Amino acid sequence: MGNYPIINNYNINMKGFLKTLLAAFVGTLVALAICFFMFMGFIGSIALLSSQESVPVVPSSAILQIDFSQAITERGNDDPFSGLSSFSFELAPKSMALLPAIRAIENAATDPSVKFIYLNLSSGVKMGIAQLEEIRGALEKFRQSGKAVIAYATNYSQGAYYLASVADKIYMQQEGSAQMLGIGVNMMFFKDLLDKLGVQVQLIRHGKFKAAAEQFIASTISDANRRQNQEMINSIWNTWLTSIGESRDIPVKVLNDLVNNLSLGNAQSLVENKIVDEAVTAPQMVEKLCTLFGVEKEKNLKLISLDKYAKATVKPNIKAKEKIAVLYANGEFIMKGSEGIAASRFCPAISKIKADSTIKALVLRINSPGGDAQAAQMINTELQLLRKVKPVIVSFGDYAASGGYWIAAESDKIFTDKTTLTGSIGVFSLMLNIGKGLKKHLDINTVALTTNAHSDMFSGMRPLDGAEQKYMQGFVEDIYVEFMDLVATGRDLSVSYVDSIGQGRVWTGAEALKIKLADEFGGLSEAIAYTASYVGLDNYRIVEYPTVKTSVEKIMEALNEVSVNASTLSDPYKTFERTYSQLKTQNGIKTYARIPYLYEFAY
Repeated sequence: MGNYPIINNYNINMKGFLKTLLAAFVGTLVALAICFFMFMGFIGSIALLSSQESVPVVPSSAILQIDFSQAITERGNDDPFSGLSSFSFELAPKSMALLPAIRAIENAATDPSVKFIYLNLSSGVKMGIAQLEEIRGALEKFRQSGKAVIAYATNYSQGAYYLASVADKIYMQQEGSAQMLGIGVNMMFFKDLLDKLGVQVQLIRHGKFKAAAEQFIASTISDANRRQNQEMINSIWNTWLTSIGESRDIPVKVLNDLVNNLSLGNAQSLVENKIVDEAVTAPQMVEKLCTLFGVEKEKNLKLISLDKYAKATVKPNIKAKEKIAVLYANGEFIMKGSEGIAASRFCPAISKIKADSTIKALVLRINSPGGDAQAAQMINTELQLLRKVKPVIVSFGDYAASGGYWIAAESDKIFTDKTTLTGSIGVFSLMLNIGKGLKKHLDINTVALTTNAHSDMFSGMRPLDGAEQKYMQGFVEDIYVEFMDLVATGRDLSVSYVDSIGQGRVWTGAEALKIKLADEFGGLSEAIAYTASYVGLDNYRIVEYPTVKTSVEKIMEALNEVSVNASTLSDPYKTFERTYSQLKTQNGIKTYARIPYLYEFAY
């Protein structure tokens, strides 16, 4: 679409005066924003120096307390400025990285100073479903060392109990309760609303299970989509039930019947059904900890948090020259950007890992629902160049689906958690048009002037005709065939078999192992251990990519956003132009390899 002059009847002098006034106002706001960020940077620097000065010390005899007051995330966040943007001045909450959390629990198993682990789950659990599984696995290994794990909560959420069930003894507050109801998801469908708004969505896809964007073209769920989602949540629930049943010595059927019959609620019912061992008061719980630790009074209990213990014991082996790289593919695939899995950032990072002779292997940690298919293609190309000289071992997080699986399929080995969502081998393209909506709600008519029959097919002002849909379907089919071929080659499977388990279907990690989309159950720690053994490394250190931006870099980015937004605000026409430009980016020859939904399980 060309750039046309805007004709208006405003008084030029008045318009210039108003623009000058608005620009001055916005300039003042920008100046205030700069002062704010400089002040926050100063405060942040002081806080950083302060935190570096206080190195945690592990008592000679201690209890490792894990309460998950901090969230556990893939890479953690120790920088309060990570969430700053031009419209957000809130400091981001701190979180702990998954790998140090697991390494700390592993260290505690062989540390004579740590007598046992105390899980206080009263705050619930703040982590992804696969991360929850990996933390539970680390606690299970800790128990195998001969040391005890004790769990307590005032009230147990379902996820907290799944974690607590690994413990030797499970306690809860006498007046507490537990929510054990199974796993459920709710899906919203927007077609009826979009029809009222005059917005039409056209979906071009390959795969009967490729339900991404189905909510925009249908009023309810399709049979295929219902089937895959039902089987998926059944698989996750069965994983939880099996783990709980094995730890508590309760048959899976008995557990499931208790949940179905709403037999688990207050503390008494939980004790009677052997879900917890004992209901206690807070003072009684302290007494039990004192007895286990061998002291008489609470003040003599030596508790150290997981975060502090990790800072004291999980340190890089800086003397080791040889390295294993961990590349975190976390988020959605995009071509450019500072967040997500941007090809513009990841391709150079992979090239850098390839060129570094001290890096002997790569562990690719994938936690992605997919996204832009072209970005996934480009990143996979770089990974295969790397793989010619160094092995690539993959570890799945919460998601490794569609584009996420694309970059995993041709690796040397794939580790998956049982609750990971993966597969979704399929492709789609989404076309939007708002022509009817503009006419219906804003009385705006659009007229297209074209040189050829289909010059305006990506204008977003009309639906695609039959020939145009066929044209777009061709791109989708080409990419789907490429997707199947690389999975077949990478996993040593026939193309027909890949097609039978593909079609956009989402699988859990537990199912993925059975259908040969993954090789072994295990988390990030297991993948790193395997990689070290695979390349024959006993003495090595971990280097992580992509590199994390400093506070100063993040502040400068936020200031740049402020400047861009201020420029837009000073000229109202730029706002309209920017909005329309963003809409146009959603149309065009753009294909997606993405999971249908980002599932948010309440646990």
